Amino acid sequence: MWNSAENVFSRSASFREEDDEEEALRWAALERLPTYARVRRGIFRNMVGDRKEVDVSELELTDQRLLLERLVKSTEDDPEQFFDRMRKRIEAVELKFPKIEVRFQNLTVESFVHVGSRALPTIPNFIFNMAEAFLRQLRMYQGRRSKLTILDDCSGIVRPSRCLEDCVYVNTLSCCSLYFIALKMSGEVTYNGHGLKEFVPPRTSAYVSQQDWHVAEMTDGVKVLDLNMVSIEKSTYIHKSQFHVAYLCLLAKDMLVELARREKNAGIKPDEDLDIFMKSLALGGNETSLVVEYIMKILGLDLCADTLVGDEMLKGISGGQKKRLTTGELLVGPARVLFMDEISNGLDSSTTYQIIKYLRHSTCALDGTTVISLLQPAPETYHLFDDVILLCEGQIVYQGPREEALDFFAFMGFKCPERKNVADFLQEVLSKKDQQQYWSLPFQPYRYITPGKFSEAFRSYQTGKNLYEELSIPFDKRYSHPAALSTSRYGVKKNELLKTNFNWQMLLMKRNSFIYVFKFIQLFIVALITMSVFMRTVLHHNTIDDGGLYLGALYFSMVIILFNGFTEVSMLVAKLPVLYKHRALHFYPTWAYTLPSWLLSIPTSLYESGFWVAISYYVIGYDPNFTRFLRQFLLYFCLHQMSIALFRVIGSLGRNMIVANTFGSFAMLVVMALGGYIISRDHIPSWWIWGYWVSPLMYAQNAASVNEFLGNSWNKRAGNYTNFSLGEALLRARSYFPESYWYWIGVGALLGYTVLLNILFTFFLANLNPLGKQQAVFSKEELQERDNRRKGENVTELRHYLQYSSSVNGEQKAFPIFSLFFFYAAKCFNLFIQLLGRKIF
Repeated sequence: MWNSAENVFSRSASFREEDDEEEALRWAALERLPTYARVRRGIFRNMVGDRKEVDVSELELTDQRLLLERLVKSTEDDPEQFFDRMRKRIEAVELKFPKIEVRFQNLTVESFVHVGSRALPTIPNFIFNMAEAFLRQLRMYQGRRSKLTILDDCSGIVRPSRCLEDCVYVNTLSCCSLYFIALKMSGEVTYNGHGLKEFVPPRTSAYVSQQDWHVAEMTDGVKVLDLNMVSIEKSTYIHKSQFHVAYLCLLAKDMLVELARREKNAGIKPDEDLDIFMKSLALGGNETSLVVEYIMKILGLDLCADTLVGDEMLKGISGGQKKRLTTGELLVGPARVLFMDEISNGLDSSTTYQIIKYLRHSTCALDGTTVISLLQPAPETYHLFDDVILLCEGQIVYQGPREEALDFFAFMGFKCPERKNVADFLQEVLSKKDQQQYWSLPFQPYRYITPGKFSEAFRSYQTGKNLYEELSIPFDKRYSHPAALSTSRYGVKKNELLKTNFNWQMLLMKRNSFIYVFKFIQLFIVALITMSVFMRTVLHHNTIDDGGLYLGALYFSMVIILFNGFTEVSMLVAKLPVLYKHRALHFYPTWAYTLPSWLLSIPTSLYESGFWVAISYYVIGYDPNFTRFLRQFLLYFCLHQMSIALFRVIGSLGRNMIVANTFGSFAMLVVMALGGYIISRDHIPSWWIWGYWVSPLMYAQNAASVNEFLGNSWNKRAGNYTNFSLGEALLRARSYFPESYWYWIGVGALLGYTVLLNILFTFFLANLNPLGKQQAVFSKEELQERDNRRKGENVTELRHYLQYSSSVNGEQKAFPIFSLFFFYAAKCFNLFIQLLGRKIF
């Protein structure tokens, strides 16, 4: 009996030994592969425990989720452990992550603004602003504008491996976006000692704005990968790996290759699951969906991954989910420096805490650089930060470790009460209305301390002294890692970007299939009406008047084909904010978007123009020669292509639905009026004749008329006193060119216009900025009070007076007058971190 049991245990031990030997053989075979092949392969353990060697790029979605489930069981507890495992693996072979230190010195931003009612966005003010801008260009009149200092001699350091919070005092300026105003800037911003012109800032740093611009037809799983754009899967509704992710959390492919080489030399065997995950971070293609699954799980987007983003007309995800999606877009990207502006808007405190916790762990473990603006965060969220910047009235009041912030204000005579949220205290202690309640020096009378005095005191405080001493020593560029700063304008090769945009727009066409189907049905209905009006049974080929009816049918057909591309205006204008965001972040060159949109419009033009010609040509009774049927189809195809390009140019130039529709409609009326049908060439005034020669409809009308009226159906004598055929006589009577080669001139002109308009479309998308600007609205008193505070003068602020209502128990009840100062905190930080990043410089 004991012998049999002993045999059982011995067999179990032998099975384990066999498994270990098999695993060792697999790993040995993997290590014998070349380094560049080895970084694409790993050992995967399935659900039942069997192991196999797999290509990281060929992992199925179920295997990816199983792997992620083993790596991160709980998003609330595991981020720190997960990133620590990654860092320990890197440190085991003495590798270091590239670090970036951002310095800004003597950063001053000034602007000239209108004050009072002159700053209101009224029609007279708009006219005055345009006139003043024109006169300023001529240096004739500078206008009556007041000087506004937005950032006043700010200096500081944003260090790597530390998560920094920017707290901006709320009660400062009016609700405005000051970075849209004409700015006068001075100072210096450097990354590892390099100026912003020595590398490509949009590829090195990422700015998460408060605006949630997304393509409405995309799903979360697709849109969260909208950053580096390399390869789109031939996927269904919601594959996550549509766009390439170069590396997450500062992990690059070259670093992974070096890691694999050093581990092989040192004989270190990494964790199997972690090895596959880290390889998926550095490689492009399908494998990056592991990263996306993880980010979506952290952001709470995994539950709505199959939901469209949506917009005003399309039901989609909620506003808070859009804010998380905006954050997730850049978290999966290659940026080593993150500037995040009010990412907590629309989120509950639990989700905000979870996101900040993830950012802290990834920043500290992988030597990232992160600056986050939060307005009065919850205590548990505030304690996740390492450093704090307090910015008030354009001056840095404090910058340093979070733990020393209260010590600095205690040094200034202000104490934070127990159980008081520190973030709330830091906001309120800078307010003239709330500052007095925190005064803690009983033997000294309270006096209001302005932000300027706080800033001066910080320079003499030990933390401030250390900061400015460090700033006085220039950063040694020799210590900057070669991979820290990106010098390439785009993440991958341009042919890959072109392929990605092609697949992306093809997916958008599928999502917008309803629009194309509706246009097709609309075209069919109009074709039926046209055929019923111009039926061949009631039309003849005997007189010039009969030819006039056919000429009208041709003109009406071309106008329908021309205006069939009008939907491009609204579709393009709706996508412009997203395209401008992609352009600013250097996702892809503009031509990589416009070229696929042109190519994908060709099938649309083929079936729409082909359908119109196929059902109407012989019903209307045009010349029955099949060659002329094909030539009319070719002409209408070229006309449809030209119309699509024309309306895209109108949309990209107008940049607004009202502007595009107004001026676009006017341009189309001019094109139609000068096309040669409504007003013949002989009756157009000489000073307008240039409009006739540049009108694309003129070339289309001449080509279609020549193709029809030089056919056999119209080869009849026009009368006894002329040698011209009936068709040629009609062409001459209507001032059209009767030569047959004008058909090919018309086709060539339409193709030339198509190419030219697509080039203009690319140019306008690449160089024009969005229309409109948000203006700062100040009263003269507010601007004067702010300047006096900066100079340290005593100010009596009328808006801080209390308005009294009826008495309660013999006492006056006080209500503070409502003030309009709310959003400047976020907007000042918006400008601040854009200056540190790349958008204004």
